[in-house]
Amino acid sequence: MESGDSNSTVSSLIMMDDEDVHHPHHNHHHHQYSSSINKVHHSSGGGSTATSVHELLECPVCTNSMYPPIHQCHNGHTLCSTCKTRVHNRCPTCRQELGDIRCLALEKIAESLELPCRYSSLGCPEIFPYYSKLKHESLCNFRPYNCPYAGSDCSIVGDIPYLVAHLRDDHRVDMHSGCTFNHRYVKSNPMEVENATWMLTVFHCFGQYFCLHFEAFQLGTAPVYMAFLRFMGDERDARSYSYSLEVGGNGRKLTFEGSPRSIRDSHKKVRDSHDGLIVYRNMALFFSGGDRKELKLRVTGRIWKEQQNPESGVCIPNLCS
Repeated sequence: MESGDSNSTVSSLIMMDDEDVHHPHHNHHHHQYSSSINKVHHSSGGGSTATSVHELLECPVCTNSMYPPIHQCHNGHTLCSTCKTRVHNRCPTCRQELGDIRCLALEKIAESLELPCRYSSLGCPEIFPYYSKLKHESLCNFRPYNCPYAGSDCSIVGDIPYLVAHLRDDHRVDMHSGCTFNHRYVKSNPMEVENATWMLTVFHCFGQYFCLHFEAFQLGTAPVYMAFLRFMGDERDARSYSYSLEVGGNGRKLTFEGSPRSIRDSHKKVRDSHDGLIVYRNMALFFSGGDRKELKLRVTGRIWKEQQNPESGVCIPNLCS
C-alpha cells in the first residue's frame, strides 16, 4: 500500500500533556439520559393501583423511583438515599432533621415490584424484580457508551451515532471510510513520551465504526509506541471482526493481528493489557531511518469481518474490496 493511496493520511502526532488536554464543553448537545432513563414506566394490568404505587415510590427531590435504602423524616416524608446526601440531612418537605430512619414498608413494596430496565427508553424490553434489575442494568446491551476519546476525562455518554458525531464535532478526530488504512506518523522530538497521548482516528467499515488509537507511553522504564483498534459497539459484536497492523522500515517490519476490543473496555484497560501493536522507541527510530532524530512511522492495516461457516463451524475471512 503506497502513501499515495486514497486511504493514506498524514497525522502530525499531536502530543498532549494530560494536564493541558482541552475538555470541550458541549453538554447542551448531550442526550438527557439520566432523567428519562431512571424514571420507571410500569404498565401492568393493575391500572390505577400500579400507578399509585409508583407515585408513592417517586422521590420528591429528583422524581426518580426510590429503591432501598429509602429514608424518611420524623414526619414520614420520604426521599431516596442519593438525595439524602444532597440535602444536608434536612427534609426537603418540612425542613425537619432527617436522622437515619428507614421506611421499611416502602422498601418491601419496591423490592416486590417487577420493573422495566432503566434503559427501556433506549430499546431494552426486559422486566425484572428490583435486585435482578440492578444486576441486569450493569450489563445491559442498551446502556449508553462512554466517550472513547483518550487523553481527557470526557464525561459524555450516548449511543454510537451520537458518540460518532461528538467525536467528529467536539474532539475534531479524523473520520475515514473504508476497511484499509495507511497512516504516517511524524514527531519532531521522539524523546517526549511521558504523559502524552495521540489523537485517535475513526473508521467507518462494514456499517460499523472503529477507533484506531496510536500513542506513546512508558512501559516500565522503556518508552514505547502502541497502536490498537477498538470497536464502537458491544463485545459480542466486536468478536465478528478482525484487524491487522503493520509497521516497518529499513528492511524490517512488525505485524500484529487480533480482534478489536469493544469500547465497553476503557482505553486504559486495553492499553495496559498490551492488546495491540507495540513498538519500542529504539526500533521505532530504526524504522524511521535517517539520523534517528525524528520519528517517522508508517502504520498500515485492514479490518475484515469473520463469516461463520455453518457446516464446519470455522470462521473464514471476508475480505473487503
